[in-house]
Order: sequence, then structure tokens, then C-alpha cells
Amino acid sequence: MSNQENFAAALLDPLLPCPEGLKTWNGSDPARRFAVYRNNVASSLIDALADTYPVLQALLGEEFFRAMAHVFVQTAPPDSPILAHYGAGLADFVAGFAPAQSLPYLAGMAALEYARVQAYHAGDAEPVSQPALSRAMSAPERMAQLSVELHSSAAVLRSDWAVLSLWAEHQGGPAIDRLNLRAPEDMLVLRSGLEVQVLLLAPGVADFVLALQQGLPLGQAADRATQQHPGFDLSASLALLLRLGAITALA
Repeated sequence: MSNQENFAAALLDPLLPCPEGLKTWNGSDPARRFAVYRNNVASSLIDALADTYPVLQALLGEEFFRAMAHVFVQTAPPDSPILAHYGAGLADFVAGFAPAQSLPYLAGMAALEYARVQAYHAGDAEPVSQPALSRAMSAPERMAQLSVELHSSAAVLRSDWAVLSLWAEHQGGPAIDRLNLRAPEDMLVLRSGLEVQVLLLAPGVADFVLALQQGLPLGQAADRATQQHPGFDLSASLALLLRLGAITALA
């Protein structure tokens, strides 16, 4: 292992000793200075996670969240200098974190909060207009083969728990009476302009959007959604995506 790799490993693991060969400009103890630096790095990464996952922290409590985040930081150091992208694996980490197993919806909450941050930082794209979509769908024989490209911020999340409803309760609005956490929810995360929206999807819409994102043409995507949910409404789903500015290209 190189000196740089030794330094990076010791920086995130408090059980490792101070790397050899370190010197200070004023002759002070390198180990003490390194300990301060290591603590500052860990704190800054934990703070970044707290900024990305505010509802997750609220659900766990600040002390528990920061302790858990400290373990995550040690096992998953950042691979990018952009801290807004840090924490991509936290949802999977939470799902396997034994002390949090009594709250099985936490992983879904982490996935939702991370998707919102990534949607905010996604690239811009001009949405397709209603007339353009109408022209593309005017010939029934061509409509089934229509390729629909969605905004890069669009992300579908599926949960066995009422994650979106729980998230909404923490946004300053009125509390939801008798929230049933065991109600599965499909969600669409999407940035419209500068605002990131999270919408509850009707049955079949998640299957439809995921199929479009996989590159299936419109007809096959609609068929897949209908097979899973016979009541799937293609017209309503397209109208929703158009209203949100989610459709960015047609071919």
C-alpha cells in the first residue's frame, strides 16, 4: 500500500495509527495534529450526510444518526470531491445496519432523500411541447414504436412502506391522520425548473416509466404496465409526464 493510501485509510479509521513520516512545520506532535485533522474530516462528511438526509436524521434522532453516519463514513469514503454526491450507498447501508432494523422503512427514506438531491443537480433539458407530442402520436401505426426520452432527473422509487407520506409529514405541512406505514407507495422524483417534485404514482405508472427509461418503445412500455395493472391509463400517464415537463425527446 502506498503512503497516500496509508494516509487515506488512517484518515477514516480512528483505530489505525498516525501514518509514519508526517512532520509539522512548528515541531508539534504529528499524531495530535493528525487526530484533529481526522476528526474534522469525519465531521465534515457526517455534516454532508445530515444535509442530504434531514428526514432520516429526524426519524433516528441526531445522536443516533451521527453515530450511524460515522460508521458509514469509515466503510464508504467519498469517491468524488463533490459532497452533494456523497452518500449514494447509504440506503443499502441502512438496510443492513442492525441497530436500525426495527424501522424497516428507513432505507426507503434514504433512497428518496438521495434521489431528491441528485434530481436537483441533474442537467437541464427542454421539455417536449403538447403539439409536438400530439403530432408524434397522430399516426396510430407509428405511435406504438415511439421512443420517449425522459428528463435526466427522473427517478422511480418503489417501497413496501408509505415512505412518501412519511416524508411529506416532515415538510412542515399538516400531519396525516392515521398514517398507515405498511401501505406500499410508488414515487416519481423529478425536477421541474428549479423545483424538485416527489409525486405518488397511480398503479402501473411506475412500471410504465421504468420501461421507458429502459429504452422500450411506447407500445411495449404500455403493454408491460397493463400486464402488471390492467387498469393502467396510458393517456393519463402521458398527460402527467407532459405536465411535469418530464418528456424531453421523441423519436
